[in-house]
Amino acid sequence: MSSPSVFETLSPNRLFLRCALPNMISMAASSLYTIADGIFVGRFLGEEALAAVNLVMPFLFIGFVFSDMVAVGSSVQIAIHLGEHREREASVIFTRCSLLIEAIALAVGVLGFFFARPLLELMGADPSATQLACQYLQVFALFTPAVMIYFAVDNYLRICGLTRYSMVLNVTASLLNIGLDYLFLAVLRWGIASAALASCLSLALGSLMGLLPLIGGKLPLRFVKGRLRRGLLKNILYNGSSEFFTNISGSLLMIIVNSLLLHLEGSRAVAAFSIVMYVDSVTASLLYGLADSMQPAISYCYGARLSRRMLAFEKRVLLAGALISAAAFLAMRLGGRALLPLFVGDGDPALIEMSLQAMTLFSFSYLTGWAGVGLSSFFTAMDRPALSLGLSLGRSLLFPLLILACLVPVLGLDGVWLTAPFGSLLTALACLFFLRRFLSMPEEPSPD
Repeated sequence: MSSPSVFETLSPNRLFLRCALPNMISMAASSLYTIADGIFVGRFLGEEALAAVNLVMPFLFIGFVFSDMVAVGSSVQIAIHLGEHREREASVIFTRCSLLIEAIALAVGVLGFFFARPLLELMGADPSATQLACQYLQVFALFTPAVMIYFAVDNYLRICGLTRYSMVLNVTASLLNIGLDYLFLAVLRWGIASAALASCLSLALGSLMGLLPLIGGKLPLRFVKGRLRRGLLKNILYNGSSEFFTNISGSLLMIIVNSLLLHLEGSRAVAAFSIVMYVDSVTASLLYGLADSMQPAISYCYGARLSRRMLAFEKRVLLAGALISAAAFLAMRLGGRALLPLFVGDGDPALIEMSLQAMTLFSFSYLTGWAGVGLSSFFTAMDRPALSLGLSLGRSLLFPLLILACLVPVLGLDGVWLTAPFGSLLTALACLFFLRRFLSMPEEPSPD
């Protein structure tokens, strides 16, 4: 059985490969089933259904960010406690935070089911797109208790050293989702609600698979009785606030962008934006999977006072992120046109040309976007939530809003597509400033 002690015993290179590769494969598999959703919806249900799914995604993300905040914040504290060899306290944190996530899931499900339509109507979508999006969102609302715990459980498994099991879990859920998408949409020809049902059934199975090892009692984490120490829950929420506000602000930005696209060019522009986001999801998942994979190790070494190992891990994250982003930049610019027909069932030339222009301009975001992802995750793992929060808010909301306000009045639709590249550049500059300050701090000797 794997153990978190490998975080301080394996060499940085071996540990990086052991943690990063399975998690990146897991995240890539997740992005592939997201892309499969887009392909099946676009080809079998049409442009309007594709736009409807993109309209509803920000609201789904907002629902999930509350549990994600608890999951990320608790993961940092759990890893730190394990690094301090306080397994009982770590298990109490795990137990209480799992119950809190389930309580949040119930509340989010109720709100999402009954308030889906009013929220969608506020965006200005036509009644047909609103109806489709509402059907999709309400299916997710019914399944929130079964699916919201999935992402937290994945974090907890990796803390326990089960990176390969986590990979198998994610790949299994992704393949099942693709299979169900094919069955529901291509074979049975069901409607848009079945696309959501395929995702929910797959995630629910993943939640069950993830919980089974934790229930068995053979891991460092197990369900136990006990109460959180005074002030610890506040720290957990505070430490998870970076991911919370990143996802909230990112979702708000998507709502604003979708509303702006509806105003500028209608549902076709929203559909083009959704295609770009589907293609980008592969790179984004690899970068986030890369950064998240080393969070437990960095937090563990922080608790064990191994500063040089923490920096060694982060250097590898940043280098790998830069290489992935460079490859994505070339792939999107050279192979974008070949990907577009996958999402457009009737070969709509206007939608293809609009999507190609969006993809060409958006691709410049890869030149600098990796820095913000890698360093924000690093500062979260280092128990520096304020710094991580500031970087995350700048990257996901403040910088893009500033750029939208400057570029859209001048460039119109192209100003929307250029928001990500300029936002990534400003974030990278801010990251370099804070990284320089961090590296000027004295390091502690490492046993390596």
